[in-house]
Amino acid sequence: MYKRAIFLRFLISCLLIILGLVSCASSNKIVSSESAYKQKEPEAVGEIQYGVSSYYADKFHGRRTANGEIYNMYGISGAHQTLPLNSIVKVTNLENNKNLIIRVNDRGPFIKDRIFDCSYGAAVKLSFISKGTAIVKVEVLEIGDNIYKKE
Repeated sequence: MYKRAIFLRFLISCLLIILGLVSCASSNKIVSSESAYKQKEPEAVGEIQYGVSSYYADKFHGRRTANGEIYNMYGISGAHQTLPLNSIVKVTNLENNKNLIIRVNDRGPFIKDRIFDCSYGAAVKLSFISKGTAIVKVEVLEIGDNIYKKE
């Protein structure tokens, strides 16, 4: 009888430990970036892309953008990795619902998991300067001519 009581205590202790571990386990799945679904890049008017936007400012102020213009950090412009230069997009900050029409005149962002780079001026109007990044929706309004402009 004594051995049976010890065995039952041991069994109950093991079950409680297992239940404790299971209840502490996260229900969120961890997905590596290699196996995560890569969102399709927008190619046509009306296509939408969701993701993280950042901004770039004084380090590039006064330098040439990918389309040949001089970057003005206080102006409204943006960078996208694949959209043709001079494309027009509507960027909506999904954290505060502010939106802005932006012309793509540069390439970037070059930081993993970001889909768009706003100029400092655009980031001010979209209200994410203090945070540095924002969850955004990028909607293609017009496909650009991809022409390099000499200034």
